[in-house]
Amino acid sequence: MKPSRLVNRNVIAGRGRTSMRLEPELWDALHEICGRQGIGIGELVRLVERAEHPGGRTSAVRVYALGYFREAATEEGHRAAGHGALPDLK
Repeated sequence: MKPSRLVNRNVIAGRGRTSMRLEPELWDALHEICGRQGIGIGELVRLVERAEHPGGRTSAVRVYALGYFREAATEEGHRAAGHGALPDLK
């Protein structure tokens, strides 16, 4: 049986200190989001909790991170970031 890749970290969230188990890539994504937004992980988790995602806290954080980067991947998101449209690869 393979060991889990999930990384357990403590976070101070709306209901106090809690632990979250996420893939290392998701922790990296959260740190990147926090760096861009100028907030800490705890504040980000509190903001996500306020949105009242129907799943649990960890699920809500995963969905938020996915949505954040999906929004950035839109044409408008690319323009806002100073990226051009991809060249036609045909």
